[in-house]
Amino acid sequence: MTPPPRSAARPPLDLDALEAGVLAGDRAALGRAITLVESTAPRHQAAAQQLLVRLGPKAGAAHRVGITGVPGVGKSTFIEALGTNLTAAGHKVAVLAVDPTSSVTGGSILADKTRMQRLARDPAAFIRPSPSSGTLGGVTRTTRETMVVLEAAGFDVVLVETVGVGQSETLVHGMVDFFLVLMLAGAGDEFQGIKKGVLELADMLAVNKADGDNARAAQQAATAYRHALHLMTPSSPSWRPPVLTCSGLTNQGLDALWAEIEAHRAALTATGELTERRKKQQLAWMWSMVQDRLLQRLHDSHGVQGLRHQVEAELLAGQVTPTQGAEALLAAFDREAP
Repeated sequence: MTPPPRSAARPPLDLDALEAGVLAGDRAALGRAITLVESTAPRHQAAAQQLLVRLGPKAGAAHRVGITGVPGVGKSTFIEALGTNLTAAGHKVAVLAVDPTSSVTGGSILADKTRMQRLARDPAAFIRPSPSSGTLGGVTRTTRETMVVLEAAGFDVVLVETVGVGQSETLVHGMVDFFLVLMLAGAGDEFQGIKKGVLELADMLAVNKADGDNARAAQQAATAYRHALHLMTPSSPSWRPPVLTCSGLTNQGLDALWAEIEAHRAALTATGELTERRKKQQLAWMWSMVQDRLLQRLHDSHGVQGLRHQVEAELLAGQVTPTQGAEALLAAFDREAP
């Protein structure tokens, strides 16, 4: 009996061809490069880092804009309208997501290609959700590295969406040039669901859904937010965050909003702050990766795994303190280190 044919070995990765395809803006090559960057396989990660070293000098010129807001603020409609305006003006626009809840729910905040159908069909746009699983550090790593690939492919506007809860705002602020917080006109409490820390990060507040019967309430909310920001110290000496009203549904105010984003870029470029901000972000990114990799190695350590249940049981029984338990696990990890 003739044995079944063996499946063909997977061809070796051709980094030269992949680099050339990305730089040429080839969508298939772009998809392969991003999939490589997102992979957690060690051999893929090594190849991805080589590719990123090659592409890095071609990246960095894009507008990097983070967008956040409480659930229900209308981020999807807003981003689709803004992105469509920008592609009509000749820009190439990428939309990425940072979703720290994905490792818990298994889902992504961007069911993007159903939520932004018009933009997804636009040949000058590219929409990519965050990976559907992995650590928070892993999700942000792939978002940052995907940004490098997209910028090298010629996308000159990168919109990074965040779910608007938890640590996501701080994470996105650490990878963009401009941080936009979308707001809603509330019923008497204009600051409902908005943390002070988010306001401190904002380069602009925009009260969305300022259309129809809600237009007047949106203007009143904008006035309240201006008063609140007036009491806070701006993060940049060159920029005081404006407060605008807009409507993603009717496209009202989006041109003025983008003009402010461009004015911010010009102001911080003139003072050198933009370059310094990006340098600081690179350093912070490196150290966050150090922490993420160390934590993963700690969890994977055989010595830690062998001691973990015993230490946890002793802690719950009151036999050791949390600090003593941590020291015991770290000592086991240190003994295993080369």
